[in-house]
Amino acid sequence: MKLLIAGSGFIVEDWLPLTKDLPQIELTAIDSTKRSEEKAKKLAKEYGIKERYADYEQALKETKADTVYVAVPNFLHYDFVKKALEAGKNVICEKPFTIKYDEFKELKELALKKDLVLLEAITNQYLTNYKELKDKLADIGPVKIVSMNYSQYSHRYDAFKEGKIQPVFDPKKGGGALMDLNIYNIHFIVGLFGMPKEVHYMANIQRDVDTSGILTMDYGDFKAVAIAAKDVGGPITSTIEGEKEALVVNGSPGVMDSFDIYHNSDKLGHVDDKVHAHRMYEEFVEFAKIIKNHDMEKVRKALEHSDHVMKVLQMACDDAGLKLG
Repeated sequence: MKLLIAGSGFIVEDWLPLTKDLPQIELTAIDSTKRSEEKAKKLAKEYGIKERYADYEQALKETKADTVYVAVPNFLHYDFVKKALEAGKNVICEKPFTIKYDEFKELKELALKKDLVLLEAITNQYLTNYKELKDKLADIGPVKIVSMNYSQYSHRYDAFKEGKIQPVFDPKKGGGALMDLNIYNIHFIVGLFGMPKEVHYMANIQRDVDTSGILTMDYGDFKAVAIAAKDVGGPITSTIEGEKEALVVNGSPGVMDSFDIYHNSDKLGHVDDKVHAHRMYEEFVEFAKIIKNHDMEKVRKALEHSDHVMKVLQMACDDAGLKLG
């Protein structure tokens, strides 16, 4: 995979050190805004990135990369992915895919029409611990309750209260707890159980953005609750309760350090089959394989999952009266 990195923010800085363990990925190019040009220049030098751009359209036209890693702010995903696909590039897009479901649907159709790989970078779907937990579901009896809480006080929330609106709290830029944190919970639940029958979102809304909220997902025989907050902080918890046993996840739903198996209050077992310390390692190993083999069957399967997640997001926004983007 010859990669053009679109973006130079936190996620890129976090990911780049990992690439030393990913020999199947060639860091071909990086594109940034003109404002971040010096930062991108420093990253390019440190990680041996051959091509550097401060103009995305120029980058797409001139780069030798075959794949674009879209790691720009949420509200730019749609435009960056569409331009990359139109330029004939495979695309890996950071979560959430887009702000609106219709935008995602358009991108999916375009990628499949052009026979290009399009994948969402969402860590938990590729973690070995997550796959082990999924296999364990058959042993815990009929699931009755799924509860997840990802609450993390944002270091930008104090500024928000003072009226300084940054992208993570800007509804026009896809900000808010649903898109930033609850997206991990939704991927986690939908990846295990598929599309729910009903979705409701009770959000705490300030200045038209959800600073926290409770998402409920009705699966008929069982119910799931996904809580996320950027205005409070507390223990991150994820529990799946079956009639026989319960599974308790250790760590955030995007990292999933391990999980424990309980019967009532008795701990029966502990599972930790991490392959790598960095949460993004396993997804990029899989992305490289898919692109190398042009495995469109896996692409379609991954896009079907992302489709369900995007539908849940849109239903949640509609239910809460949120107008993002």
